Amino acid sequence: MSLARTVTSGPEPHSPEEPAKLQTPPVRGTWRASSEGAASTHREDTRPGLGTLRRAFSRTSQRPSGQVPEEDLGLFQRGSHFLFRSLRRAKDNGSTADQSHATEVPGVTHGPEVPSRVMDGRSRQSSAGVGRKELEPEAGKSVADLITERHLLAAFQQLRQLEVRLVAEKASHTFEKDPTGFARRAMDLCLHYDGLAAEIGAIVRETLGPDGVDAAALGELGRVVRAEEEAHPAPPADGDFLLTPRRWRQHWEDAVRRSAQERVQQAGAGEAPGAAEAEAEGASGLARLLAELGGLVRSDLHKVRQEVQPAYSAAGFPAWEAYLRAFHGAVAQRLQELAQDARGCEQLYVLLDWAANVDGSPDFLGAPDLTLSTEPLPPLLAPALWARLQNDYTSFLEAKITSCFDSILQLEQSRWADAKPPDVLQGLYHTPLSIDVHMLVAEHVKAAGAISAELEATTLRICTRALGLFLPRFEKAFLESKAVNEPYLGANINAYEELRTSLLARFPGTFEELEKPLAAATYTFQKRLLQGLQCDVQPLFRVLCTKAWLTQDVLQPLMDKVVAFARHLEHVAPLRAQETLQEVHRYVVREYLAQVLRPRERFRGEERMTSSQKMGLDAQAIGDTFQGLGSEATWLDQAIPCVADILGETYKEDIRRHLETLIGSYPDIRRDHVRAILALRRLGHRRNQRLLQHARDLLRAAAKAAGSGAAGGHVLFEEIEVPTSVDVLLTCI
Repeated sequence: MSLARTVTSGPEPHSPEEPAKLQTPPVRGTWRASSEGAASTHREDTRPGLGTLRRAFSRTSQRPSGQVPEEDLGLFQRGSHFLFRSLRRAKDNGSTADQSHATEVPGVTHGPEVPSRVMDGRSRQSSAGVGRKELEPEAGKSVADLITERHLLAAFQQLRQLEVRLVAEKASHTFEKDPTGFARRAMDLCLHYDGLAAEIGAIVRETLGPDGVDAAALGELGRVVRAEEEAHPAPPADGDFLLTPRRWRQHWEDAVRRSAQERVQQAGAGEAPGAAEAEAEGASGLARLLAELGGLVRSDLHKVRQEVQPAYSAAGFPAWEAYLRAFHGAVAQRLQELAQDARGCEQLYVLLDWAANVDGSPDFLGAPDLTLSTEPLPPLLAPALWARLQNDYTSFLEAKITSCFDSILQLEQSRWADAKPPDVLQGLYHTPLSIDVHMLVAEHVKAAGAISAELEATTLRICTRALGLFLPRFEKAFLESKAVNEPYLGANINAYEELRTSLLARFPGTFEELEKPLAAATYTFQKRLLQGLQCDVQPLFRVLCTKAWLTQDVLQPLMDKVVAFARHLEHVAPLRAQETLQEVHRYVVREYLAQVLRPRERFRGEERMTSSQKMGLDAQAIGDTFQGLGSEATWLDQAIPCVADILGETYKEDIRRHLETLIGSYPDIRRDHVRAILALRRLGHRRNQRLLQHARDLLRAAAKAAGSGAAGGHVLFEEIEVPTSVDVLLTCI
């Protein structure tokens, strides 16, 4: 593929008498752009080359006379000095080697610089004629025409022949009398080499353009680069600049890198919003830009693999790896530029996610035959920049998560203010609290885990701290609200139980520190739930163990309230509902016994027997009711019947057996409780003392066996306070 080219000629360094017939390579815009960018690259470790002189001549030819910059003249002078020094070394070496055969040539200056104006006119004219004939072969086109038509290998072969001939003439001291002629021919040779290198850059730049791939030009490019490497395998020992490697492979790789950078910079080039608009777009604008960037890179690499690589492979050129590294570097540079302007949690995440998952994905190219480089590529973002972006992201994330928890609390408070009962979901009281917290934590942890395990762990720690601060705030706000009732208490118990179990199961090893706060808050809600029931039923206990109690069923209203309360527990998490129900069961038995041990009225004779029977019936009713409700606290069933048996036992010797059963079942009972029970029975002094001594022995044995004084952790009598009445004192005496 060849585009229209404009050919201009630079000034020739020959005398006015010599006709300007020496053809120089065309100085095109593409040559200027490429050679200016690559001259320092492919000869970076050599002295100033003739490519610099060529550009100086080119720029000088396009300016009006009298406006030549001093820097161009300086470049020309430095290049000329270099040529003359090279010639001088060759001459000096030749003079030393052939000193015995050397002859003096009058009129020839042997200094380091030989001005062209002192040279013999015929010598300059002769050398110019030779150069023109060499670069314009009789049987074909000139080197410049070959370069223009992109017959690069043919052009290089001619230049190589001229180079070999010029080096041979230099070694044979042909130019001892005409150093300017050598400089002119060497300059012309270097200008054509630079033109050929510039054409290489132009071909690379056009490869990914809209006009398609010129496979023939790419194959020619690969062959000419390899031919140059074979011709100049290493720098010459004598330092001759003519034989110095041109480093066209490096020049080609630099051109590929520049081409990739130009392509990458095109992404988002059509959008140039103002600062306010860009900030308003936020992460969405950055995401669109990165999506466009990814699509452009993917499309170009598809083109390289399917069209460019086959054209280069014929010449054995590793185009795929070179383009892959070039685009990787260009994308990395673009991301670093975008990272400088990234603001806010969303933009930082979009950038980190694209660098970690999109470009770094094995499926980035979207086709199984387009594999990434077998050699590991460096990270898109430098480690220091990556660490800074992660730190900035986590700082923004911490504030964002705290704000999200604030929003959750505000939503819950608005529901409490509406006084609307919570929903029943799958048979349980439901509040969105647990779902909101789960979604908040899971969303951010999953997003962070997609970037790196380190960021995932950091996000988990942030969520743990934020949730740990949120839980007591929520508990305090709820208990101070007007929504403290059975449904909402049950809903919050369910939410906390779900948080405790699900978070620990989903993120093991992270939320363990929240297990105790969650359990404590759940217990607080359960306790508040019980307090509501206690306030309702406490007055009903006061009618127990009275004269009216002997003839009326005063227990039924109390049990009705217990049953109504238990209906709410049906909508509470089963484990917590069972705990609460057992606590209600224990409360009812405990308060019943407290009324028995603190009677408002004393029963004697037949009334005492009636009260014993009544206690047995009440114990049966309480046990049946809680058994029907599903209470598993069967250990409570023996407490009231044991006391009733002691009060109603007619055979006094059997009281000892009933005490053994009572103390064995409830080792938390104290001697004060035994005294109070015996006081109700009204036994004689000696019998009371024997029973108290036996009870003391039983209590010691039970304490030694249990270790803690409460078998199985059950507590009943320990929470019953027994007043010191006259009857109890008499029993003790």
